[in-house]
Amino acid sequence: MSATTHSNSNIHDEENYDPTVWVPEQHSHGTKDIWMKFWILLGLTIIDVVFYFAMDPSMARNVLFIVLGVVKAIYIVGTFMHMKHEKLSLASMIIVPMVFILFFVYWMLYEGNFWGSFN
Repeated sequence: MSATTHSNSNIHDEENYDPTVWVPEQHSHGTKDIWMKFWILLGLTIIDVVFYFAMDPSMARNVLFIVLGVVKAIYIVGTFMHMKHEKLSLASMIIVPMVFILFFVYWMLYEGNFWGSFN
């Protein structure tokens, strides 16, 4: 092929292409959406760190960390694992055990304060 053919050809023509100059078209793969999710998770993490250094150690701080952790987990599971698009029965198979786990975490935190009262 001559140099004039290269300059006049469409470099994105997928049917009649010259392999020496053909470049496939680029398509967006949702990177804007991924960056938005990144910034949301970064914001929640920054809030976590600020509360860690701003609050005195207490039960309220523990509960706040658990709540923010659960919010981040729900967001991650819903967006990156696509659970927000699933049927209610499948989502409830994930959510119900999580509720029990949260209950047991609360129970262990409550009972952890109980052991110091025997003195």
